Amino acid sequence: MKHFLSLAETPTTEIEAYLDKAIALKKERQEKGYNEPILHGKTLAMIFQKPSLRTRVSFETGMLHLGGHALYLSPEEIRIGKRESAADIARVLSGYVDGIMARTFDHQHILDLAEYATVPVINALSDYSHPCQVMGDFLTIIEHQGKLEGLKLAYVGDGNNVAVSLLMGSMKMGLHFTIATPPDYALSEEDIQRANALVEGNVANINITYNPQEAVKDADIVYTDTWVSMGHKDEYRKRLDTFPPYQVNDELVALAKPDCIVMHCLPAHRGQEITNSVADGKNSVIFQQTANRLHAQKGILALLIN
Repeated sequence: MKHFLSLAETPTTEIEAYLDKAIALKKERQEKGYNEPILHGKTLAMIFQKPSLRTRVSFETGMLHLGGHALYLSPEEIRIGKRESAADIARVLSGYVDGIMARTFDHQHILDLAEYATVPVINALSDYSHPCQVMGDFLTIIEHQGKLEGLKLAYVGDGNNVAVSLLMGSMKMGLHFTIATPPDYALSEEDIQRANALVEGNVANINITYNPQEAVKDADIVYTDTWVSMGHKDEYRKRLDTFPPYQVNDELVALAKPDCIVMHCLPAHRGQEITNSVADGKNSVIFQQTANRLHAQKGILALLIN
C-alpha cells in the first residue's frame, strides 16, 4: 500500500513520476479541454480539521476532472481523535472509499490514518508538513525555470510546515535550499540532519541564516509564507513584532537574480510577509503556483488511486 505522507518518505523516482503525470494531465486538459476519466467509479474521502480554500477546491475538482468523486467531511462530522480515533476512522473509511485525503493539525493523525487504512492516504497538510503544496511549487518552478536541480531556492520567514516540506523536497530533487528566519523560528536541528541524509548523489545543499539579504542573494526562487499560521494565533502580537525585517519587498527581491520567481503558498497577508508590489509584480508566480496545486494533486491521485 502506497501513501503520500511527506516528501522525505517519498522516493525521488516517485516524486518524479507524480510530476511527470501532472505535466501530462495538465497538457491533456489544455489540448483536449478535458481529462480521460481514469478514476471513473473511484471515491476520495476528504477529512478536514482546518478550513480550506485551495485544498478543498483543488482536490474536489481534480477528482471530478479524472472522472471520480470526492466527499467533504467537515471538522464537526469527524472530530478526529476526539469523537473517534484516527485508527477507527481509517478502518471505517477504507470500507467505503478508494482513498483518504486529510488536512489536520496533528501530524500523528496522518501517520495513524496511514497505519490503519487499507487504501492510500494523502497528507493534504499537517502542522509538520505540506507535501502537496510543494509538489505544486515544483511543477511551477519547472514551468518557469525549466528544471529543479541546481537552482537556488531562498525561503524567508517562519520555519513552518511549508519550509520543512520545501527543505525535504529540495534535498530530494537537487535544489540548493537557503532559509532565513528569526532565531526563535528556525527549523529544528533534527529536520536539518534528516534533510542532509536525503541527498542522493546530487549537488543539493542547505544554508541556514538569520539574514534575509544573505539568503536571497542570487536566488532563482524567493519564497515566503504567512508569519502567523493556524494554531499560532496566541503568538500573533509577538510574531508581528518579530518578523518585519523578513518581509519580502522590492528591495529584498532586487538582491535575487533578475529573472527570479517569487512564490507564496497563500493565503497572503499583504503588507506583512509580502508587499503588494511584489505579490503583483513581474517576478510573481503566486497565482500560477496555486493553480498548479490542482494539476500536481491530479498527478498524485492518478498514480495512487487508479
